[in-house]
Amino acid sequence: MIAPLLKMTGVHKSFGTKSVLRGVDLSVAPGQSLVIIGGSGTGKSVTIKCALGLLSPDAGDIHFDGETVTPSNADRIRERTGMLFQGGALFDSLTVWENVAFALLYRDGVKRSKAKDRAIETLAKVRLGAAAADLRPAELSGGMQKRVGLARAIIATPDLIFFDEPTTGLDPITADAVNDLILEQVKALGAAAVTITHDMASVRKIADEIAMLHEGRIIWRGPVSELDRSGDPHVEQFVHGRADGPIQPAL
Repeated sequence: MIAPLLKMTGVHKSFGTKSVLRGVDLSVAPGQSLVIIGGSGTGKSVTIKCALGLLSPDAGDIHFDGETVTPSNADRIRERTGMLFQGGALFDSLTVWENVAFALLYRDGVKRSKAKDRAIETLAKVRLGAAAADLRPAELSGGMQKRVGLARAIIATPDLIFFDEPTTGLDPITADAVNDLILEQVKALGAAAVTITHDMASVRKIADEIAMLHEGRIIWRGPVSELDRSGDPHVEQFVHGRADGPIQPAL
């Protein structure tokens, strides 16, 4: 059995009087794709921010490759991670290749000529040609922007990649193409992957395992093959998008 790369144990996080995480236990191993599902406001994004060391938990432990994540080592640990943001989060003032090579240029000190070569090589991995390198993000379609974001996430060959709603705002065909690229690149890197999404088509396509987050805790976890027979009413309601059930709509 492969040891987890990321392991969260009993993680709690509150903001003022609002308790968001109430004892999250989560782990993902190299080569494994874990998808976290759950309603809006259940703490999925907070979970990722804690895992990245962007937020400090109030209680519990977070380990990355056996090392406890703390404010003093979080920057170094983040160098081994990649992130595909929900809205792309591309810098409008930079060209496509500068966006892709951002970490190489501004963190690793790679020369611009070499960084651009690396960026073009990485763009090819997400089905974008060299002609796209000198464009600005505003000149790209939504699907192309997502692919640029994926290229930026993988250029430094991370050990762990986070995907925040990777198919939001995309039509079903483009979303499926992005899911294919995510699968392809995660497998090529042998990386661990953690995705948060409401898109059940994405869940079924990219997940090895699924974890359901509800009221600040993981209430069910299992392989994607067991999703439709979880036996948990919260999971069944969420998967089938029913208003009636134990989960109350956020109105």
